[in-house]
Amino acid sequence: MTEMHIEHMACQASVRDAAGAWPLRRRGYRLGWIRAAGTASLPAVDAVARAWKTDAAVVLPGIIDVASLADEIRAARQLMERTLAGEELADIFAAEPYRLRLQDLPLVSVSAEEHDEQGIEKLYFDAEQHGELLAESLWCKASWLSFHEEDASLRFRFSFGMEGFEDVAADPLRQQWAGRLCDAIFPESRAITENPDIQTCLRAALDAEPAFVERIVYFNAPNGGAQMHHDVERGHAGVVFAQLSGATFWLALAKPTLMDELADFVASRPDAVAEVLPDAQDRRRLAGLVDDRPALSDYMEEADHELVEAIMDRSPAFTGHLVERGHAHLLQAGDALLMPQRDLDRCVWHSVFCIGDEPGEGLSFAVRPG
Repeated sequence: MTEMHIEHMACQASVRDAAGAWPLRRRGYRLGWIRAAGTASLPAVDAVARAWKTDAAVVLPGIIDVASLADEIRAARQLMERTLAGEELADIFAAEPYRLRLQDLPLVSVSAEEHDEQGIEKLYFDAEQHGELLAESLWCKASWLSFHEEDASLRFRFSFGMEGFEDVAADPLRQQWAGRLCDAIFPESRAITENPDIQTCLRAALDAEPAFVERIVYFNAPNGGAQMHHDVERGHAGVVFAQLSGATFWLALAKPTLMDELADFVASRPDAVAEVLPDAQDRRRLAGLVDDRPALSDYMEEADHELVEAIMDRSPAFTGHLVERGHAHLLQAGDALLMPQRDLDRCVWHSVFCIGDEPGEGLSFAVRPG
């Protein structure tokens, strides 16, 4: 297969140097420019399986026929815009086309999510057929992606039960119905769930039929995206992301490789480290962490891992470092990205940037063996 070549340019690049390039901006930080050349071809199924089983992210370029989903993608964009305008989702879903699609999934309650600063609205549904209750406490939650005032990125997450407390992997039936709720509101979900080529790749990777659970529909907006993180969750094997409109730039690499890159960067670029960690004590502590691999691994799993977060999410030089090492991917409409999440030690960490001046829609579905 052929690969797309991605070049990174520093923030100080001139307008002439940056011609044909996209700025990397997220939550008020400027991390340089990227420029892509060439087109990638679809990898063979055995290559996809090999990448998955060795904890490597792999792009499936052009695997989705987005033209066939144009109406659904347009409707999703309108839903995003109405949410941004402050309309209540309960009112939107009470009208067509949602009312008919949700006839087996009646709305039972709404939460304003006042306890969650990023939460906008959470709607609870039951699944019923012929008067029989099949699954309860399914929900769709709309949230902001960050606290930054200039980031209008949204996500619509689908799950069930007590958020953050319930072991969702223990209840496959409600996982299935939460997926059907996502299908009803965002029928373009079939870009993943009914895509035979994606299913073939995942079948080879998992050595089993794939099941798509814990679904999120993203609208990454300019100046938005996700900071470096992983998506490990019990019972899940990984994540498939589908770009349906717009474009996103990704840095994605397995945790052991990320730790190697952090150690190499800290040792070789003290000047760049000092730009994001001006306090000498912080730099000494970081140097000690990257020299102690178990300590670094544990520290990265802490909720507050500011010393490495400063490097991973706010250093233009480290962004360029990862691009040069081949850990960058540009997703355009019709592309998909597979990221294995085997366990905390070997999962693929990843960060995302919106590319361009318009928000784009993406589907992010967890995968488990069916």
